[in-house]
Amino acid sequence: MEPMERIKIVLLACGSFNPITNMHLRMFELARDHLEDTGKYKVVQGLISPVGDAYKKKGLIEAHHRVQMARLATESSGWIRVNDWESQQSEWVETAKVVRHHHSELLTTLQNDDEVDTVKSFKRKRLEEPECMVQGSSGCSTRKDMPQLKLLCGADVLESFGVPNLWKPEDIAEIVSRYGIVCITRGDSDAEHFIQQSDVLWENRKNIFVTREWVTNDISATHVRRALRRGQSVRYLLPDPVLRYIQERGLYSAESEKKNAGVTLAPLQRYSTTS
Repeated sequence: MEPMERIKIVLLACGSFNPITNMHLRMFELARDHLEDTGKYKVVQGLISPVGDAYKKKGLIEAHHRVQMARLATESSGWIRVNDWESQQSEWVETAKVVRHHHSELLTTLQNDDEVDTVKSFKRKRLEEPECMVQGSSGCSTRKDMPQLKLLCGADVLESFGVPNLWKPEDIAEIVSRYGIVCITRGDSDAEHFIQQSDVLWENRKNIFVTREWVTNDISATHVRRALRRGQSVRYLLPDPVLRYIQERGLYSAESEKKNAGVTLAPLQRYSTTS
């Protein structure tokens, strides 16, 4: 019996990345191991999508800095890359729309690849492989399997689904039912509890992959910014190129942490006025 062909997966992480830390990168590795250990999946790409400035989160520095730091952090990775589409939007973009956008981009890329492969295959059939004119001949198919796009997040994102006016219920339903989530949980986080408490998460629980980080690590961007403001070392919490970038530009000061202070977070602004 032939081995089952694995389903290809693209992991998409959305967030502030303010700044990107080693834990952000570690999430991708944990998710890939968890999915591939099932024997059903093959993770082919990881995408990092930093949020735009219009998100209005307190202490959120300019998007171009966060994008560049993410690019520096992923230079050594052979499969994780940064996409700046979300960060370039003039208004805040809901996560569901970001996921839709990248799924559409994935479809377009595959379609273009298939068109090129079709032309190459036709030429091979005419010039090199006349036996491929026989329908069903081995090696003649140029069709690519469509990878699945899944949102990669921490357990705090699942918990945030329950915060009033932070998410549209239909967006949550779309993300978990149409695409799926890979959730990394650590410390005392209990992702299974959040899933059990939410009807929509429970109904789509087979499309939510929970993996626990047993090597506990409490690195957070908030802690990193606090240490930087206080002049404390954050080495080994961030990739070295990211740390150099921060130091050279004097990012993350007491002044920068006041940015957007007193400003209502974009989703709370939008949904509280429409509810």
